[in-house]
Amino acid sequence: MAIQNDEFGPERVIEVYDQRTGMWGVLVIDNTARGPGKGGIRFVSDVNREEVFALARAMTWKNALADIPFGGAKAGIRGDPKTVNKEAFMRAFARRIKPFVPEFYIAGPDMNTTEREMAIVADEIGTPLASTGKPSSIGGLPHELGSTGFGVFCSTLVGAGFLNLDINKISVAIEGFGNVGTFTMKYLTEKEINVVAVSDSKGTVYNEKGLDFEQLLDTKVKKGTVTAYKDGKVLSAEDLFKLKVDVLIPGARPNVIHSKNVNDVKAQIIVEAANIPMEYETEKVLMKKGKLVIPDFVANAGGVISSYCEWRGYSEKEMFKIVEEKIVRNTQLVLDKTVSNDTRAAALQIAKERVIDAMEKRGWRSK
Repeated sequence: MAIQNDEFGPERVIEVYDQRTGMWGVLVIDNTARGPGKGGIRFVSDVNREEVFALARAMTWKNALADIPFGGAKAGIRGDPKTVNKEAFMRAFARRIKPFVPEFYIAGPDMNTTEREMAIVADEIGTPLASTGKPSSIGGLPHELGSTGFGVFCSTLVGAGFLNLDINKISVAIEGFGNVGTFTMKYLTEKEINVVAVSDSKGTVYNEKGLDFEQLLDTKVKKGTVTAYKDGKVLSAEDLFKLKVDVLIPGARPNVIHSKNVNDVKAQIIVEAANIPMEYETEKVLMKKGKLVIPDFVANAGGVISSYCEWRGYSEKEMFKIVEEKIVRNTQLVLDKTVSNDTRAAALQIAKERVIDAMEKRGWRSK
């Protein structure tokens, strides 16, 4: 399937190969009207141009909606990170995209790339501006600080307020207890919001009176699963989506809500912490039922806002303040602009308007 160009991009599709290591990679710079293209490098064995383009376009809208001066881009390296020389592949890829970094592209972590790989990219290209998500020891703001989960927490509060729900009386279920889900629960429970269910790959732990965050985290670290939590009922991972809660936060895998379980969702608010936890058609089923869906690129933008803060050299404290301000403002804007309960359409329209405005001001298109 060929990449389809339109008025927004892509501006550049760069395929690279390194004969010595066998590294093949691709960088798609979709749109730089608002600033250099920002997006992660994913390292998987089956990555292709079309997938990377789709992700780059998603970053164009995500960065515009986050209201940060970045355009959209994405990169992919083809290989099994468990069997190839990962550092050699990363360095070979960085050398070949160097002419475009950081003027047109800024790297970040993605599937199978972490703060270590971002440090390698910065080292190979020769500037800390080449990547974000670097270790704090070299001036980075790694995603392990929990910026994405904090943003999901902020977006959840806005959604509850929009529906005039009393946050001291709402119940929340969270799918996934990785970096995003863990920090989302941390901030919710610090606000004394009742998180009653959390799931991981082994199943769901549920207690209608609420789960203790510190105990759950300790259980996950020591036992490897939330289902070993001593004070809760163990359910299947799929049962989490059927629980009678006020807020459901899918925060791990894609397409966990689908045609077979969408009618079982009882939550009033669904905050998409994960990327594409359901297709748009599935969202519309929930929207038609009057449920409030806060789309992924609205709710989970804390990570990319943190990347902008790192790029500007802000402190951790400054970063969290900016994440809160932008997530709250943009979530509220989307909800206020929503027509017929279609929050995704409203969010996409806002993002497109911001990109078009930048393109017009640069003289890239006429008004």
